Amino acid sequence: MQKVISGIQQVGIGIPDVQEAWKWYREHFSMDIAAFDDEGTAELMLPYTGGKPQDRHAILALNMKGGGGFEIWQYKSRTPVGPGFDINLGDLGIFAVKIKTENISEAYHSFNTKNVPVSKRIYEDPNGRKHFFVKDPYGNVFQMVENENWFVSNQSNTGGADGVIIGVSDIAKSIQFYKNIFGYDKIIYDAQDKFDEFSGLKGGNHTFRRVLLTHSKPREGAFSKLFGSSKIELIQVLDREPKKIFENRLWGDLGFIHLCFDIAGMELFRQDCEAAGCPFTVDSRKNGLNGKSFDMGEAAGDFAYIEDPDGTLIELVEAHRIPLIKKLGWNLDLKKRNRTKALPDWMVKMLGLKRVK
Repeated sequence: MQKVISGIQQVGIGIPDVQEAWKWYREHFSMDIAAFDDEGTAELMLPYTGGKPQDRHAILALNMKGGGGFEIWQYKSRTPVGPGFDINLGDLGIFAVKIKTENISEAYHSFNTKNVPVSKRIYEDPNGRKHFFVKDPYGNVFQMVENENWFVSNQSNTGGADGVIIGVSDIAKSIQFYKNIFGYDKIIYDAQDKFDEFSGLKGGNHTFRRVLLTHSKPREGAFSKLFGSSKIELIQVLDREPKKIFENRLWGDLGFIHLCFDIAGMELFRQDCEAAGCPFTVDSRKNGLNGKSFDMGEAAGDFAYIEDPDGTLIELVEAHRIPLIKKLGWNLDLKKRNRTKALPDWMVKMLGLKRVK
């Protein structure tokens, strides 16, 4: 076995109403594939759920055009809590999710037509890539970024997640973390200034250092073609003291709760994370399962969490069973496959049968 990263599987989003949010994400981001839809109890996340299990409803929504998904997450045993302050760009944690779009001008026009809050215009980043920002009904920020790489061609102008923007306190330390653990070894740009493209964001008028990372090695593994390449943008505010976005709140509360990578070789990741000084803080293999796959409702596998240098939660998921056609009881057993190879396109496209209009 070797370490394999298939890509960003999803970004967790804590919201107050899972069905309402998913309807909005289906309409505006074409996140209309339910990889799983599960109500249950988060029993193993005790370090981040107040020391006790919490009931929840989670939907893993994907976009077949390509990119990572959303894990839309709602507490059922408590009322989720928002931050006690306005989140500003550069605060510590996941500030925004990057979303792929095929035509940036059409996307901008579409959001404007639907009266969705957007940037005052389309901007270019330091590498010349066109983008703009948009907010969902809950105040979460998304960056629409022009992209040419897709898993399938369809009528949707938007794809899935292309990465995230993360506020950090020490950008050099964070670069090493995301490079050494997740292979983001290529710097697309490293810029320091006040940026006009941030002017419409809360706290965007400060001076920042921003570094956009990607991986020089193509992703491997079962769903690597669907998830595609991805980017991590690290942002450090230089002229104010940042706050921690999830300070005094629980995982699953409102906002971007984690970044999740689809991987294989969990034991090797465990060893490497310990060696790097960021050991697993949650580990489904070590929490009373006696080597059995963790049951995720329709799916099954192993999962673990680590923290980046500022405490941002990163999830690792090694899928073992993926449901394809529930009515026929057809599940994909990934444990019997070569984990370094991508699944055939036709097999991945079977997920399209789980589309919800």
